[in-house]
Amino acid sequence: MTDSSDSAIGNTFAKLSYLVVDDFENFRLSMRQMLRSCGADKIELVPNASTAIQYCSYNHVDVVLCDYNLGEGKNGQHILEELRHKKLLKRSSLFLMVTAETSKEMVMGAREYQPDAYLTKPINRAMLEKRLSGLVTQRNALLPINREIDRENFPEAISLCLQALPAKPRYKTWLMKTLADLYYQVGDFSHALKIYDDVMAQRDLSWARLGRGKILLANQNYDEAITTLKELVTKHPDYMEAYDLLAEALEKQGRPTQAQQILEKAAEHSPNALFRQKHLATLAASNQDMSTASEAWRQTVTLGTYSIHDSSEHYLALGHSLSDLSESDTSDEGSAHADEALAILRRMEKRFADQEDVKVRSRIVQSRVHAGQGKMTEARNAIESVAGALGDPELMDPEAGLDYAKTLFRLGEDEEAKALLAALAKRCHDNPPLLQKIENLLDEPVGFRQKLQARSLNRDGIKAFEAGKLDEAVTTFSNALEIVPSHAALNLNLVQVLMKKHQETPNDRDLLKRCEKHLAGLSGLPEQHRQYRRLMSLRKKLEGMKS
Repeated sequence: MTDSSDSAIGNTFAKLSYLVVDDFENFRLSMRQMLRSCGADKIELVPNASTAIQYCSYNHVDVVLCDYNLGEGKNGQHILEELRHKKLLKRSSLFLMVTAETSKEMVMGAREYQPDAYLTKPINRAMLEKRLSGLVTQRNALLPINREIDRENFPEAISLCLQALPAKPRYKTWLMKTLADLYYQVGDFSHALKIYDDVMAQRDLSWARLGRGKILLANQNYDEAITTLKELVTKHPDYMEAYDLLAEALEKQGRPTQAQQILEKAAEHSPNALFRQKHLATLAASNQDMSTASEAWRQTVTLGTYSIHDSSEHYLALGHSLSDLSESDTSDEGSAHADEALAILRRMEKRFADQEDVKVRSRIVQSRVHAGQGKMTEARNAIESVAGALGDPELMDPEAGLDYAKTLFRLGEDEEAKALLAALAKRCHDNPPLLQKIENLLDEPVGFRQKLQARSLNRDGIKAFEAGKLDEAVTTFSNALEIVPSHAALNLNLVQVLMKKHQETPNDRDLLKRCEKHLAGLSGLPEQHRQYRRLMSLRKKLEGMKS
């Protein structure tokens, strides 16, 4: 290296500000000495995450050199996650993860938040200068583009990328990738797709295939998006973003079980991604796979311990899934799930004591856990402990109201639960997802095992009806209704079978009386319910058959 190039790099280093984060003082001092020998001047040393984040809150930093393992508390991944979330790092700033640990789990977890580079200890001056000089040179060359992106001036950033492509061929890959992403940001999918296709025509790069999948998904071309993304995860099984996008495509295509399987594979490869574990937990719960949901919520809670994304909702959701697992299961395993649910809810109350509704939400679920174990005195005591804070149940937060209604059903207060849900449906008539949850709870106010049993019987009843086996269909639907007697669709399915039987045996008036009984049982069905119009139609048909 010539003296002139040494001087140029030194001048470049001197213009930047540095933050070194490490819990060992000797390493911090060593890094400062190496940076100074490279020409750096503005160097801040801090020993832990809280000091680092506080410093970045009040000072612009060009280069962060952060150790991964900082002892008890937040690690380097948590710092990077929080700086990105709070937008305390500009796109032009560099974050280098420094570590003596090179486990796949650590690297995959940190990579989720995209550090600019990794430096493996031990570090010497030559290594540090070589890595930093390359990163800083690229940073300076692309600074105008990144500055406009930070300002969210995407049209100007696009213009600068187009100007830079012929002028800076060294950074062509970065420019093409950034340009395609900017087109996506502004909704210009056709230009973004052209870039991805052009890149892939020359070389099958994983980021271009991912981008193509993202565009296909945005255009609702689910089949092609799924094919593209499946090929990507097969060729690059460590490309985590592809799993997330593939799961999203499968969900939108109405294939939630397959989406869950994809997220399970992703979690095996990279278990330290909080949002992916949360997505997996939510999806598994909607698939009634409570064992997988509970494990994923456990991981979410654990990963949230030092994360900016920690939330009482994660604890509450874990309590919900464990409550479902323990309901009506008094075996050792069921009791263990109940004990874990109560423990996690008590932890939630302490950890988030400053949140207004946490205690109420916790006791509602605790009551349900006790009821599921047959401990009705403890169940009622849990609800009574927050009776003063419940207020008017009909004015509760909708999700809390749903939860309270679910507990009321477990306590045998069915009429109060139905009244609460009816009021909630009326108040939230413009909220389709919530109305769907209300409808599901009205139909199936039972534990998840009973839900699965009833749904299986419903499917068998439909198959029997379609095959013309009317007696078998009547028996099967009747068995299902013993589990969920208020289930609207099941009642109406049975009514339709009974009407069909009456057409074959018109002198059997008992069939019409049974129809009348089941329709009368749905007299309180809210107008917002999906089965309401079907109920009205069958009532009208029954009147015609009786006359």
